Amino acid sequence: MPLIDSLESRLGRFAIPGIIQAIAALQLFTLIISIFIGDESRPAYEQFLLLKPDLILQGQVWRLFTYIFIPSQQPLFAVIGALFMMWLGRGLDEAWGPFRVNLYVIGGMISLATGALIFGYEANAMWFYFAALFAFATFFPNEEILLFFILPVKIKWIAIFAAATLGLNAVGSPALLIPIFFALLNYAVAFGPGFIKGRLHSAKVASRRNEFAQAANSGAAFFHQCKVCGKTEVDDPALNFRVTDAGDEICSTCRKLG
Repeated sequence: MPLIDSLESRLGRFAIPGIIQAIAALQLFTLIISIFIGDESRPAYEQFLLLKPDLILQGQVWRLFTYIFIPSQQPLFAVIGALFMMWLGRGLDEAWGPFRVNLYVIGGMISLATGALIFGYEANAMWFYFAALFAFATFFPNEEILLFFILPVKIKWIAIFAAATLGLNAVGSPALLIPIFFALLNYAVAFGPGFIKGRLHSAKVASRRNEFAQAANSGAAFFHQCKVCGKTEVDDPALNFRVTDAGDEICSTCRKLG
């Protein structure tokens, strides 16, 4: 995207390398604190970090970002979750680079906080996990993890299961649709345009194949046809054809003239 490329060239030096890994490390730090303060004080400590819009409006602005540092209440799951998040973060850094990962994380936090301030829902780190998981699964759908450290499972199936769980929870509690929308808005912005473009391109390719099949049935003997001049490989066997980003075919002669 040209806008993102321009922003990266200007602001890329300010990006935090490994921002997701840093968040996971802070979740472990929060876990250690919660263990030391004891079971009685732990709920109050977590409440102190939660995204609560009414308290944010009273001046407790730290809640706009501290909610993503809240780990699972079970220490074992909290450690596994943090390690899993670090693994996702390394993959996203490799696929996107630090600047785009920063945009994705910060954009997601802004989106979720905006929705909370408008609609009044509370939020914790769960939504952050979903957004990171779905992004990773989009880039590396066939990457495998060992479920329960034993069973190899492709990450796309984990993401599909997570999405199905979200959907079922939303059916049971329609109010969840609002935080789900704002939590995954960054995912829709990041991957939606590419998904739509890919589907449109696939539709054009399918249409050209259908046209070729119809032409073959009618006795025509060409497969490629230039969008500009209308020539086919039958008219000039020396022509080379290329497909543009818009899905149209252009012959070598028209490409030189263009």
